Amino acid sequence: MKYVIIGNSTAAIGAAEGIRSVDETGDITIVSKEQHHTYARPLISYLLLGKTTREKMKYRPDGFYSDNNIKLVFGEVVKIEPERKSVLLDGGEKIGYDRLLVATGSRPFVPPMEGLDSVEHKTSFMSLDDALALEKMIGPDKRVLIVGAGLIGLKCAEGIYDRVKSISIVDLADRILPSILTADAAAIVYRHIEKAGIEFILGDSVRLFENNVAKLKSGKEVPFDVLVVAVGVRPNVELIKEAGGEVTRGIVTNACQQTTIPDVYSAGDCTESFDISSDSRKVLAILPNAYMQGECAGINMAGGKKEFENAIPMNAIGFMGLHMITAGSYDGTPLIEKPETEDGGYRQLYVKDGCLKGFMIIGDVKRAGIYTSIIKNKIPLDSLDVDLLIDKPQLIAFSKDYRREKLGGIKSGH
Repeated sequence: MKYVIIGNSTAAIGAAEGIRSVDETGDITIVSKEQHHTYARPLISYLLLGKTTREKMKYRPDGFYSDNNIKLVFGEVVKIEPERKSVLLDGGEKIGYDRLLVATGSRPFVPPMEGLDSVEHKTSFMSLDDALALEKMIGPDKRVLIVGAGLIGLKCAEGIYDRVKSISIVDLADRILPSILTADAAAIVYRHIEKAGIEFILGDSVRLFENNVAKLKSGKEVPFDVLVVAVGVRPNVELIKEAGGEVTRGIVTNACQQTTIPDVYSAGDCTESFDISSDSRKVLAILPNAYMQGECAGINMAGGKKEFENAIPMNAIGFMGLHMITAGSYDGTPLIEKPETEDGGYRQLYVKDGCLKGFMIIGDVKRAGIYTSIIKNKIPLDSLDVDLLIDKPQLIAFSKDYRREKLGGIKSGH
């Protein structure tokens, strides 16, 4: 059996390990557009911050490819040929497959901004190459402008804030992290990051760039030396779309991670998942999700049987020592009347149809896994001690039968 995996990040590694758990001898070829050993993408800001190294960023040990009999090919797949069961690389090479996985991830979204081409020192902030390029541009005398106050923009700011003269962050939204935080929660994180001397310009956008000056729609002008564009990302769906596969916002797959093209699978940030917290299909671009999708695809590619279920959006992140976890959907009724905690943090739960659908916690995140478990297992809140769950989330909030089943391996009623 010949397996080809397009991509070399989390989903691709999950797929390779999934394949090897079923098929120990089939040929596996990984085609990597990035010229690097597989690495943990979320760590690029910590590399700039000096909290990790290139060696520690490796997602698997040096011997991973040889130990698993994987051929690693550096290059870019430009076309899938389903009728020939082959992929075409940018250098003209063709690689045949029996089973193919597309784990192409996502790319930075760069909106049209007049004068952007004239900015000499600019980068996005999604890859190791981006981080290495940015490191060459910055210095203690450099003013940095980041366009985008989402996860990527703020992690970039964290990575360089004590290595540059100043940082200004511009975003069209009226708050930071608008995709994962409500206004009152975002205000807490905003105040914390602002203490590091970072300037936020919210509710505004760049009209044009002119001689290293960003002219905003409000009329404000922001001079800078280095520009980071961190507006958002777009799933890389083109290979599947051009090959005739079904694509909406992301690549459409079934529960086994199969696309609509025979013998072609997909996993990771380029695909859609079914979000059980909102009962809708969406791109869930998070690392654990990517690995589990990839592993599921790999097992099925090798003839095993596995389905990927119970997916929810989730972010576990920190900014300058302030930790936060968000998960699920906020389409429900807030459960906590006063979400601000005594230690300056924040905790809110969202309930709909008698079940916990989502939560956001800022500060003390130690027991957030309890909430995640309740969402994924769709445990009715009327079977829990809700007051205890709010005050101190722990297993004691669950019914005696549930605790016996989970902790003692004893089924309810036996």
